[in-house]
Amino acid sequence: MRFSESGTNLRIKLHTDKMTSGYRLKRSFFTRDVLDVAPELIGKNLCLRLQDGTTGRFRITEAEAYRGMEDKACHASKGRTARTEIMFDEGGRLYIYLIYGMYWMLNVVAGEKENPQAVLIRGLENYKGPGVLTRSLGIDKTFYGEDLVTSERIWIEDAGTEHEVKSSPRIGIYYAGEYWKERPWRFFI
Repeated sequence: MRFSESGTNLRIKLHTDKMTSGYRLKRSFFTRDVLDVAPELIGKNLCLRLQDGTTGRFRITEAEAYRGMEDKACHASKGRTARTEIMFDEGGRLYIYLIYGMYWMLNVVAGEKENPQAVLIRGLENYKGPGVLTRSLGIDKTFYGEDLVTSERIWIEDAGTEHEVKSSPRIGIYYAGEYWKERPWRFFI
């Protein structure tokens, strides 16, 4: 289901299951266009194996779509580099990078191989801001390239909940130019 280019709100019905443990998302979820994947990640659970061996489940509340080489706000618009290499892989991998020399950014690669797209996870329930959530959960460069479909330490589950997903322009991408700055590709509850 494609989120509208105009940014109108969309109600997404997710699979029903217990909220504590849902169904792990399959590769086919991630290999779709980022404008399908990003809004549908809202309300899903980011699952992380904690140091004590338990699994933490954190509801995704905010995300932004970055859509390939044509999107001037997307890192891939500058071409293929060592940093962006994982974006050119198939959807379902993690793209992790450092900003300001101190904050790791958590991104989920979307789309087919050689079509670099990613979803920046901007917020989780009780964790506002992409740098805060990675620091709080211990997500760092060691997660770069991790496969959400097969990993034993991080994955995403369908939480079986329903939310009204809203959209707005993405945050902090003034450098990308007016057209890309105004795309309503930030999705949130």
